[in-house]
Amino acid sequence: MDQDRAVKTVTFVSAAGRAAYPGSDSAEALSDPAGGWRPVARLGAPTAGGLALPAASPTAAWLYGPRGVHLGRVGDADVVVVADTGNHRVLLWWGLPEADEQPCDVVLGQPSPTSEGPAAGGTSVRAGMYLPTGVLVHEGRLVVADAWHHRVLIYLDVPRSPHAVPDVVLGQPDLESVEPNRGGDCSADSMFWPFGVAVLGNRFYVADTGNRRVLGWSGGIPTSEATPPDLVLGQGDGRARAENRGGEPGRGSFRWPHDLAGTSDLLLVADAGNHRLLGWQPHPEADRPADLVLGQPDFTTATEWPYAPQRADTLRFPYAADVDGGRLAVADTANNRVLLWDALPQRGPETVGVPADAVLGQPSFAANGENRWSGVEEDSLCWPYGLSLRGDLLAVADSGNNRVLLWRHT
Repeated sequence: MDQDRAVKTVTFVSAAGRAAYPGSDSAEALSDPAGGWRPVARLGAPTAGGLALPAASPTAAWLYGPRGVHLGRVGDADVVVVADTGNHRVLLWWGLPEADEQPCDVVLGQPSPTSEGPAAGGTSVRAGMYLPTGVLVHEGRLVVADAWHHRVLIYLDVPRSPHAVPDVVLGQPDLESVEPNRGGDCSADSMFWPFGVAVLGNRFYVADTGNRRVLGWSGGIPTSEATPPDLVLGQGDGRARAENRGGEPGRGSFRWPHDLAGTSDLLLVADAGNHRLLGWQPHPEADRPADLVLGQPDFTTATEWPYAPQRADTLRFPYAADVDGGRLAVADTANNRVLLWDALPQRGPETVGVPADAVLGQPSFAANGENRWSGVEEDSLCWPYGLSLRGDLLAVADSGNNRVLLWRHT
């Protein structure tokens, strides 16, 4: 059977009377495009009314181009983790922040809250970082995608004090090594710019972005460097790394896989370079074509829609996604917005997806300007790179505005 015909392509089309053509928004959608989501707290740069510039030097409160954020729990305690990418560090807030620009409790990757530079300012590769991006807390462990060191760092206990050194490194033979693909050719246990990390069901995933693939470890987060991945998704074998498998976009290829989300039954990959999300349902046990596509009309189209008007079903460099409580949130990065769906797509011959139910950062689904082509406001966005969804709370790494915004669904 032709695999492209075996499963219905899931695309966003009109539903419940809402038009799905460029620039269209029903009166109902325009009455509250954010769908009840409201910003409630801000970490990092202030709402300036103009540009939100980073501090001249790092502090425990301000951020520079954050690209990752995670809302986690350790026991009964909340923890907010931010990849402060431009400052080459990870910040932790124990407990949900109660005030804007609240200083963090823990700084990782730098010797002090005011130091900067890759590899702890050049003083330590073991404890330092170089453009960290994806962050994750799961079952008491902290995971950091240390992207430009071409490795994933694992702390077996979420640090409550600074100067912590990772316990496990993936993608490199040890904590002293930082060469792309271990200084050689691509292999199943090497990495090149890993940006995203996730635990879904019983598998730990890494978006190995520069190798245009997704790696998976059955059994959850590895506790030893000697544990190789048992899944390579998006390439024919562990040595291949060509963009879109060396051809055109398809059901089983990536151009720029950047983040991962889903449930125990659904894997979604934010394939940013192809301006789409690809989905597997159930999770793949080996490399195979995707079952779902979001943001494009089919599996072979990878159109960038660079100008307004946008739509509720278009994506432009979606760098992040998350799922919780049946909701899907996508950082539609180059459109300077976050899209939210109240229900997840499902695989099946009769399944048809719907347009996004809410848009954050823009006055309508049609708009896509940086900060709405105005000054920085409490609910505007400029290149949101990362997000984390937990119940009625959403954290957005508003990278271009050097801040993280916490939104609550009211």
